[in-house]
Amino acid sequence: MVDNTAQNVGPLLTLKEYTLLLQAARAGTSRVEGSLDLGRTMTTVEMVGPRRWVWKGASYGLPDSCRDRTIYHWIDGGFRPVARFGASFIKLVPTQWGPPTFEIDGIKMLPTAHVSPYADAQRKVALVRPNGKTVLDTCGGLGYFAACCLESGAARVLSYEKNPDVMWLRGLNPWSPHQRDQLTLTQGDIAVEIARLPDESIDAILHDPPRFGIAGELYSQAFCGQMARVIRRGGSLFHYTGTPNKLTSGRDVPNEVAKRLRIAGFSTKPDGDGIVATRRVTG
Repeated sequence: MVDNTAQNVGPLLTLKEYTLLLQAARAGTSRVEGSLDLGRTMTTVEMVGPRRWVWKGASYGLPDSCRDRTIYHWIDGGFRPVARFGASFIKLVPTQWGPPTFEIDGIKMLPTAHVSPYADAQRKVALVRPNGKTVLDTCGGLGYFAACCLESGAARVLSYEKNPDVMWLRGLNPWSPHQRDQLTLTQGDIAVEIARLPDESIDAILHDPPRFGIAGELYSQAFCGQMARVIRRGGSLFHYTGTPNKLTSGRDVPNEVAKRLRIAGFSTKPDGDGIVATRRVTG
């Protein structure tokens, strides 16, 4: 398996780990086994006081409290939530599966109710068969698509992420891949950056844009045309669509996207929460 871990950022706490350490402190337990990287690995912590513990030679103090659905990282001598207030409120959110999701203004960006967001990415990546290919990852997010492409033997992954705060989350998430020879991560708006890519320079595309109401330009006919331009003929594409407004307005976004892709030169079929498409060899 490819090493997908982010740079070493120190221990991460959720309510689960906080409760484990607090119980050990109260019971006078000297050593505790648990995970401090959101379930990627297990480690041993040495308790050295009522609320202090040692990990990898460094001493840490337990916070006074720990909220559910929050991940804490160590900074400036204390644990703080992995969250930022900027143009929007963005936070890394733990899941029962280990790999976290993230939220922007309270909107969950990745599926977690019935499947791990990492397993969801693995299934979708398999649809474009990345082994040996150059893959365009249009909206990188936490990098799970890119990580799964690397695991599957992609020759090169070009990943773009517009939001600098999401880039910051990636740097603290142990499940996010870091930059390497096969992975080029660019902070930039793919709606602009795609115009700089050469014609037919991409073998496969993974397009996981924010919801239609947030980034409508990434569902447009113009953008579908750009994807058709950069992908080689016969290349595969997965386009996330979701089903926004279907119950309230009857709008069928997946069908709209499929029509735009066909106009751009793809053959299409629905798959789960998106569209699988193949660039037509002729026409």
